Amino acid sequence: MSKNITVAVAFHSGYGHTARQAHAVAAGAASVPGAQSELCDVSVVNDRLWEMLAAADAIVFGTPTYMGSQSAVFQAFAEASAPVWMKQGWAGKLAAGFTNSAGVNGDKLNVLVSLALFAAQHGMNWVSLGLLPGGEYSTTGTPEDLNRLGGFLGAMAQSPSDLGRDDAPSGADLRTAEHLGRRVAKTALAQVSGRTALALAP
Repeated sequence: MSKNITVAVAFHSGYGHTARQAHAVAAGAASVPGAQSELCDVSVVNDRLWEMLAAADAIVFGTPTYMGSQSAVFQAFAEASAPVWMKQGWAGKLAAGFTNSAGVNGDKLNVLVSLALFAAQHGMNWVSLGLLPGGEYSTTGTPEDLNRLGGFLGAMAQSPSDLGRDDAPSGADLRTAEHLGRRVAKTALAQVSGRTALALAP
């Protein structure tokens, strides 16, 4: 029997929009048989947080995009992970990322690159979004398409500044986040199964 895997969603949300995205990632991961997900709010940095992340097979990092960069709260978490980095405690785990901003572009790519670099410093293996661009990429696209914002490195979402967390991000952006969660969980299961097979090989 294959081992159950855990996908931790380590996120910060300033106004609740990115939290909805985080919940969608977690729901996508948990929808995969043999996988479970854990939501980890990194605004509370304590022993429980580090224990949950240490036990996870994959960590999906999420933060709002503020002024073209990750939030100060997420950056504080990243810097607090230095003791884990020193021991390469997350080395070999899978990693992925997501972000949300008010602008359609909002320089979200800069944040995803920063998250991928953060994961790389920890020796983690990055899982991309794995979707072709939707939305206005072609004249047949619609705002309801998965990956309507055309990202590749991670899941992007937009929450207009005058919409509350109950109305944004859009359904398409949340479904894109769910896709990322499923992709990470399936990849983690395949990785764990491969390791198990190697361990059992004569």
